[in-house]
Amino acid sequence: MGATMARRIASAGSLLLLTAGAFLIPTSAASAAERDGVCDDGEVCFYYNSNGEGSVSDFSSSVPNYGGSQPNCYEFKGDGNGRGECVKNNVASVWNRTGQPVTIYYNSNYSGPSQTIPDGEPVNLRPDLKNENASHSISNFRQCMNGVCAV
Repeated sequence: MGATMARRIASAGSLLLLTAGAFLIPTSAASAAERDGVCDDGEVCFYYNSNGEGSVSDFSSSVPNYGGSQPNCYEFKGDGNGRGECVKNNVASVWNRTGQPVTIYYNSNYSGPSQTIPDGEPVNLRPDLKNENASHSISNFRQCMNGVCAV
């Protein structure tokens, strides 16, 4: 075997090792992806049906207005009943995984009757807010007592 052929084989072998090594380097865990239809830690998750059933819409920040119709609305992203529907006036249950209280409001811009969901609790919305929701805030945006906020 000639010197040129030996160098080509050595180069190909080095390239193969570098390529294989790139797949062995550990990567850090990916952070939760907001608005992907998966209820991750650090998000508040709205469900189309009661008891955490149906499609899910996940958020990691407050939203003052969900928008009322397609294509200009936040929508349910997860698989299940309600997928593709607008979130506004279609939420029946909520799972708060943010680490902070989340308040759901009847009206846009954080106004009207509201319900505060403690961290870590999946709950059905009260009858006056079930399928009657237009905004939400994460943290103590307004002073609320026992899940009821002043209007």
